Amino acid sequence: MNRIAITLFSALLIAPVAAIAESMKSEAPANAGVYFVQPTDGATVDETFKVVFGLRNMGVAPAGVEKAGTGHHHLLIDTDVPSDLSKSLPATDQIRHFGGGQTETEITLSPGKHTLQLLVGDHMHVPHNPPVVSEKITVMVE
Repeated sequence: MNRIAITLFSALLIAPVAAIAESMKSEAPANAGVYFVQPTDGATVDETFKVVFGLRNMGVAPAGVEKAGTGHHHLLIDTDVPSDLSKSLPATDQIRHFGGGQTETEITLSPGKHTLQLLVGDHMHVPHNPPVVSEKITVMVE
């Protein structure tokens, strides 16, 4: 087989797998949205501050509970939304999981400028299709 034939054959094998993975993602309800109730974009906050999550046209359910139209929050700190949203979100200092169904938290950050963003994950911590993600906000920590 020549290289072109092998490449085409590989593409034919991989495309259905990618389509199946995409179809297995939890669907986000129409007009679902996630946002910050607190703090607001541009706020100046103490090193330890309260973050309150807002969610519309969707319900909150803990990780492990598979129920259509629901998910749980992930807080992204000083990072971008991962490029591959077909995989479970990792739990790191920059991607904090709220798999218990929490809708608020208290966090401590070092002084300076920080970005925050919310991303909703399904029962397996995988973002929905389409992803339910907030605008990125900036806070100044004193």
